[in-house]
Amino acid sequence: MCQLMECTLLFQSKTVGILDADVYGPSIPTMMNLSGEPELNKQNLMIPLENYGVRCMSIGFLIDEKSPVVWRGLMVMSALEKLLWQVSWGPLDYLIVDMPPGTGDTQISLSQNIPIQVIVSTPQDIALLDARRGAEMFRKAHVPVLGIIENMSTYVCPKCGHQEYIFGQQGVQKIAKDMDLEILGDIPLSIGIREGSDEGKPIVISQPDSPQALAYKEIAKKVCDKVTPVSEKTG
Repeated sequence: MCQLMECTLLFQSKTVGILDADVYGPSIPTMMNLSGEPELNKQNLMIPLENYGVRCMSIGFLIDEKSPVVWRGLMVMSALEKLLWQVSWGPLDYLIVDMPPGTGDTQISLSQNIPIQVIVSTPQDIALLDARRGAEMFRKAHVPVLGIIENMSTYVCPKCGHQEYIFGQQGVQKIAKDMDLEILGDIPLSIGIREGSDEGKPIVISQPDSPQALAYKEIAKKVCDKVTPVSEKTG
């Protein structure tokens, strides 16, 4: 989630929205430092909350943050349909959807409305199993997978500079090779990213010149280049 949110902030000069589709664990309100219930416009559509220039919608805006979401599949799908189609997004250059993990009905239904997917995974084997299943599901649904991002790729000691591969090494590289996926970038394990996410101050805003922020910027540039039509690039 953090990777998509941070990269979202970097589509500079573009109008961007992000939909938090993880109904059971909404994190956008915290990570984007937003709270309150969306207002309705004259068409009775919800107006997204906005911070850092990004329009945001999440089930977290509609329920108490301490209340668990105890819903069955049909209720979840109804909520997601509302979040996707009953929102006054306005003209957007990009709408980024944070998908919940798994390959069930929710993910299948959402993938039918999302033209391109990006896989995010840590290097550990058990996480890569889920990443592989997700990529296979999207392919069966004929949804192109743009590439894969490696999260928590390595930990660099801030005092001595020593690198430690806490979650394993070369795992994402292997799955990318096996499935013919491009590696869009890797994000290190960093206390700055964790603290910024918890405080609602993304590291690309609070520390824009840090190595972590630069890694996000490089990923955002790659994604933007890949999804921007050639006609727009050439003017």
